[in-house]
Amino acid sequence: MKLSDKLPLLRQQHGLSQEELAQQLNVARQTVSKWETGQALPELPSLLTLCDLYRLSLDRLVRDDDCAEPVTPAAPQDGLIPFLLRAKRATYAGHGRESAPCRPASHDLRYAEGPWSYLDSYLGSSHFLGEEAVWHDGQPVWSMNYAGRVLAEPFSGDFLKEALLRCSEAMPYRGPQLFTQGEWTYHCHADGDVSWFAGHEEIFHLDQLVYECRFHGGKLR
Repeated sequence: MKLSDKLPLLRQQHGLSQEELAQQLNVARQTVSKWETGQALPELPSLLTLCDLYRLSLDRLVRDDDCAEPVTPAAPQDGLIPFLLRAKRATYAGHGRESAPCRPASHDLRYAEGPWSYLDSYLGSSHFLGEEAVWHDGQPVWSMNYAGRVLAEPFSGDFLKEALLRCSEAMPYRGPQLFTQGEWTYHCHADGDVSWFAGHEEIFHLDQLVYECRFHGGKLR
């Protein structure tokens, strides 16, 4: 399979438009279009970024070999984690604007790309309960419930958002295992993976526990 044939399939598998991929690669959308129609080839820095994004070796990406295993269209879950990371970084963690509430007094944050959509809806403030969910083509494919509380002052919501911005492919549901900034420390522990998991997170100010949250969830199909 030629590189120009692989590139649009891989992009679609990860739920990206040509414009969104171009933004991640810092190139023009027309450049991505030329790659996918065989009018041009990506330069090495772009190829390496594509390998990281699609979790492929450089050899696997560029090899023009009919004997190589073809890239086949993906199930919706194959693009779930990249979309979930972008959605989280664009909403609560990224100081995203709230949308109209779907329930009385709820705080709702929404994000959508093509067939993908995301909703984070929670109740409360210093004590809170909520749910995050992802849909693909209008069908729910992933969800997580969470409940947390502020235990003491001082507490910094901005520090919590800084930690959540650092969600990763290994732990896309909340923040990293450890994040520190000045007098603040964030801990997160989870068992399982994105398909079925449970965990908890804590924030310490100096040596004092000031916040805790528990969460669980997984794929729906």
